[in-house]
Amino acid sequence: MGKDTYYLTTPIYYVNDVPHIGHAYTTVAADVLARWRRLNGDRVHFLTGTDEHGQKVARAAEERGMTPQQHCDDILPRWKEMLGLLHISNDDFIRTTEDRHEARVQEFMQRLYDQGDLYKSTYVGPYCVRCEGYYAEAELLEGELCPIHRQPVERLEQENWFFRLSKYAPALLDLYDAHPGFVQPDVRRNEVRAFVEAGLEDISATRTEFSWGVPCPWDDGHIFYVWFDALLNYITAAGYGADEEAFSRRWPADVHLIGKDILRFHAVYWPAMLIAAGVEVPHQVYAHGFLLVGGEKMGKSNATGIRPSELVEHFGIDCYRYYFLREISFGQDGTFSWESMEERYTTDLANDLGNLVNRVLNMVGSYRDGVVPAPTGAAGDAEAQLSRDRETALAGLAAFDRLAFKKGLEDLWQLVGGVNRYVEARQPWALNKQGADDDLDRVLYECVDALRVIAVLTSPVMPDMAQSLWAKLGLDEALEDQRLPEAGEPGGLVPGVRTERGQVLFPKLEE
Repeated sequence: MGKDTYYLTTPIYYVNDVPHIGHAYTTVAADVLARWRRLNGDRVHFLTGTDEHGQKVARAAEERGMTPQQHCDDILPRWKEMLGLLHISNDDFIRTTEDRHEARVQEFMQRLYDQGDLYKSTYVGPYCVRCEGYYAEAELLEGELCPIHRQPVERLEQENWFFRLSKYAPALLDLYDAHPGFVQPDVRRNEVRAFVEAGLEDISATRTEFSWGVPCPWDDGHIFYVWFDALLNYITAAGYGADEEAFSRRWPADVHLIGKDILRFHAVYWPAMLIAAGVEVPHQVYAHGFLLVGGEKMGKSNATGIRPSELVEHFGIDCYRYYFLREISFGQDGTFSWESMEERYTTDLANDLGNLVNRVLNMVGSYRDGVVPAPTGAAGDAEAQLSRDRETALAGLAAFDRLAFKKGLEDLWQLVGGVNRYVEARQPWALNKQGADDDLDRVLYECVDALRVIAVLTSPVMPDMAQSLWAKLGLDEALEDQRLPEAGEPGGLVPGVRTERGQVLFPKLEE
């Protein structure tokens, strides 16, 4: 069985603390992509999970007076609550403390050891526990600070098993040249390529000064460095070494979604490990920018860790999912503010979309007793423009495949705005007053049919709102069964369905 599945992943998240909106940013983006691919008829496997080993987690547990496993088990429900809160449609959830993962990690690393890609030596140098990363002296900021967290690094001196990373530098450069889409956006690929060209040093693959990790099978007292453990989740969860049929259908991954702060691990260490083991590399690693609050990267260490529930409680789940992808270009840094989120809610959602839905369904209710009429009137220039707006939205959403969510949503809103402009141009209230029944029937049908398409196209981003809109339209077939391109074609609405105005989709926000 060959690959027949669109496989995408989030990073697996450290359980040293509860999730904040920075974690949710990546997770929602992955969910939108997964739902988008399903809407296009793909078989999808969407993986997320938790990274539960390493020194950072061990210290968090110690601070709480717990064993590391107790700490992980206690924190885990908060991460799964986030998935439920944000309506994430992941197909699997991997914990790196699971047997299905740990056993495969040992087998993979044993293979590297057996073929001579690991050797014993002593590491002396800086280490940042917050990002579980080794750094060269030249990479540190003034005052021996980590370049990511801007906090003091620690000094290590320990005997480790090293991975011959430098051996695979030529293969990595060949990979970047032959497959320029492997690392995206382009600025990140250039960054990674420059790092490799500058010369790679071999990297510690084990540690000895603490015991919370996957044990090294050939050397007691050693555990695997957390990144050699964590990165392997992408293949262990896909069936590597346990279910080869499932693995062949899913691997290689179509895209790993990550933050740019962990780019080196995913775009240098990870492909080098896979090349060494003779496993195909993923199709793409996509590194998005930082989510900033007050000019600072979202995080626990600088007290900017806003919980998703705080925003969902005020703005609702649909605005939460929409806002971050519409407000920020996904590959770049972007700033969150309460004020900009209120603006998006009021302008895009309540005014543009919510008022449109309410207006159209009120007219169908008032003029045709809630029943959608057949489009008996002739189509003219206004209908032709509405058709073009629909085509713009359909073509524009293909930007989701490039992770250009902001661009896709901008084009989708061309249709939302187009329906509003169509109503103003055709003035159904005037047609009703004139008794122009055929023309009025055409306008009402076109408007409701356009709302049907809007419900389909918004469903990857705002699944709850889309389902509510779908129910208002009185459609018999299930929204989750809709598939593009058929569901986006004009005229798909069967006349005679009974609409229901119901409550407004986006009520006025509380002060």
